[in-house]
Amino acid sequence: MSRNVKIGAFLALAVITTTFTFYFWQIFKTPNLQLEKEESFALLIPEGATYQTVLDSLKAHEVVNDQISFRFLAKLLDYPENVTPGRYVIKPNATNYTVIKKLLSGVQDPVRLTFNNIRLKEDLVNRIGPRFQFGTNELRTALSDPEVCHKYGLDTLTVVSMFLPNTYEIFWDVSTEKFLDRMHSEYQKFWNEERQAKAKAIGLTPVQVATLASIVEEEQARNKDERPRVAGLYLNRLNAQMPLQADPTIKFALQDFGIKRVLHNQLLVDSPYNTYRYVGLPPGPIRVADLTSLDAVLNHEKHNYIYMCAKADLSGYHAFAETYADHLNNARMYQAALNQLNIRK
Repeated sequence: MSRNVKIGAFLALAVITTTFTFYFWQIFKTPNLQLEKEESFALLIPEGATYQTVLDSLKAHEVVNDQISFRFLAKLLDYPENVTPGRYVIKPNATNYTVIKKLLSGVQDPVRLTFNNIRLKEDLVNRIGPRFQFGTNELRTALSDPEVCHKYGLDTLTVVSMFLPNTYEIFWDVSTEKFLDRMHSEYQKFWNEERQAKAKAIGLTPVQVATLASIVEEEQARNKDERPRVAGLYLNRLNAQMPLQADPTIKFALQDFGIKRVLHNQLLVDSPYNTYRYVGLPPGPIRVADLTSLDAVLNHEKHNYIYMCAKADLSGYHAFAETYADHLNNARMYQAALNQLNIRK
């Protein structure tokens, strides 16, 4: 073989080697997963998913730029045989190697779940269900099952009291049972010995505190600083065996939360949630009470008020009274304000 041929062969081999080296470098190190608006992408891999399922999901969301290089490295690293379910957050401009190694590790990223301002159990289900693999229907079924609720010392009407509005980190593929166990664990943490002692001192169980807190919150949603005073008023009524006469319970009984002015005929609705007809607390919370409302009941303001109505200045605060005569005067001023604004219902 001539010297020129050897040199040519060497140069060709060098070019080929350099080309493959560069290609492998690109496969491993070059960003291949570019996302719109530089936002992270959560890849959801359900139980029983295959390698093809993962590829289809990445393709559907247009996450991978070069499918061939991604597949090549995935097979080189034996990912097709080691698909692990879970939720994996892919960051912008990630490389094939970074993503595949993350998927191979099985170390998933938790869902950051925040829920608040929830009225009905169905609202709670619709807020939480879609965030997890178990879905809306499965969660709805669980919270409507007396046996499931009984496990936590609750029933289908009071189970919402177990959900404390906050922010939680929970894995996407958690089972419904494990999710509810987690909510119950957080519930037990909140209801420590000190809070249980405070509840006992006012003659209420934790569930009853949650029920009263839900009424307090509906009554005073805007101005949290007034909630302890409202709670004190309702406790005065409970202790005096007087009906709570809380308008929010009428709205709940009628399932009409757009009511601005409760009318006399609406007070006649026959429902255990009608606190104008029935003395004591309703059978369960009328919303998912937040921590501020729960503590407002436990640390309520001590006073002698047993009547209240919204202030005529429509500030969202209430006018409180110890006597019925004073209450009627406050009520007339408020009703006059509503009439002036032509608010009839």
